[in-house]
Parts: sequence; C-alpha cells; structure tokens
Amino acid sequence: MSDIRIERDGQLARVWLSNPGKLNAVDVAMWKRLREVFSEASADDTLRCIVVGGEDGNFAAGADIEEFAAIRGTLEQGVEYHTELIGKALTAIAECRHPTIAAIEGVCVGGGLEIASACDIRIASPQARFGIPINRLGFALAPGEMQHLLNLIGKAAALEILLEGRVFDAAEAKEKGLISRLAEDVPAAAMEAARRIAQGAPLAARMNKVLARRLSSPVPLSEQEMQAAFALLDSQDYREGIASFLEKRKPDFKGL
Repeated sequence: MSDIRIERDGQLARVWLSNPGKLNAVDVAMWKRLREVFSEASADDTLRCIVVGGEDGNFAAGADIEEFAAIRGTLEQGVEYHTELIGKALTAIAECRHPTIAAIEGVCVGGGLEIASACDIRIASPQARFGIPINRLGFALAPGEMQHLLNLIGKAAALEILLEGRVFDAAEAKEKGLISRLAEDVPAAAMEAARRIAQGAPLAARMNKVLARRLSSPVPLSEQEMQAAFALLDSQDYREGIASFLEKRKPDFKGL
C-alpha cells in the first residue's frame, strides 16, 4: 500500500514517501496526503523543520503512470489532476511556514524531483539520479509544476532537463543547482541540518522564507509587507538572540 508517513522528533518532523515496489512513485492518494500533511504541519507552531525522504533507498520515481488511463484520460481530468492534485500539493510544500529539507537517495525523477524542488534545501547521495523524462510521455510539464523548477535553477537549465529528458547523476545535479550539497549518509546529514535550523529563531526562519519567495517576484513589496519583515525587531526571540550573543551563551528561542 502506498502511503505518506510523518514522524515527529521533538521540534523536527520527517515525512516519508512510500510506494513499495514502485520506487515510491507518487499516486493520487499520496499527492492528496502530501497536501494535507504539509498544510497541517505549516499550522503547527511547535515545529522548526521538516525533512522529506523516501523509503527503501529511493526518493521518488515520479507520478504513478499506471493510474493515468483512469484518472487522466480526458483533457478535463488532466487539468484537474495537474492543478488541483499535484499543483496544490507542491504549493503546500513550497509555502509551508517551516524550513523543509529533501533528503535524496536513489531515484529522484519526474514528480519526485518536483517535490524536491519545492523544498528549501536538498541534500543528496553521490549515487542519486535525477531527471524529468516527460518528453517520452508526449506532454509538457504543467505550469504549477514547472514554476518550482524555474525558481530553483532558471530557464536555461530547466529547459535542458525538460527538452532532453535525460536522467543524470548527482554531480551534474549539483552543477545545475538542483541540490545544495552531497553527503554519503544522507539521512544523518539531513537531520544534522534540521537540528541546526531548529537551534535558530523560528520567526526569523519563517520570515526568511516569506521574503525569499516574495522578492523573487518583480512586484515591489507593499508597505504592509515591509512592516511585517521588520516586525521581528520587536520579538522576544530577537531580544534573546542579542542577549545570548553578548552573554556568550546558546540562545533559547521560543518562537515569540
């Protein structure tokens, strides 16, 4: 049975992509569950970071194409599948208030790479494989899916991946900017990164995400958005950060 599992470890959470026997290909139920999991996690103020990984040595091998004939057989079904199902799941990941880390091992192609691209940080095994071989299926990447890839690596690299449809290694993925860094022990490296994030001020991390997303748009910030960006200067966490620095001790951030 396919599943999206979430495990809590204090201020951290781990989300597991699981579809045994199919390299964790993401089926309809999994896309729906991803949206639910990240929407619920985003509303949980006690969380500091979320690590996303796949089970059994692979991240995810894309969408479950075996479902296409039944759930994507007409134009109307296809639009709903890509906009309501996949698009909104990816948006829930990308707009999650908490920092997200993709821990990538094995296969990370198609929808799997789309999920990883929607995360904030990507840590991969040197043996991982990447690509979006959509040109073999006769259709283009949907707008709500392409946007995250474009935001991450830009037009030229995104078009190279989509037009050639090659599957390539982790070294090339890093060169293209798809992944942040390589690690031999990906789960351990991802959790170490998550713990470093959790030690920081959560309000600042959330605002960094908001501003990074918003400043990627050509539309200037409104006065209200500018005020929100600087509102952290009036937070308890900001005062704690300054005090702990001056007192040469570790800060104790409360998210307030």
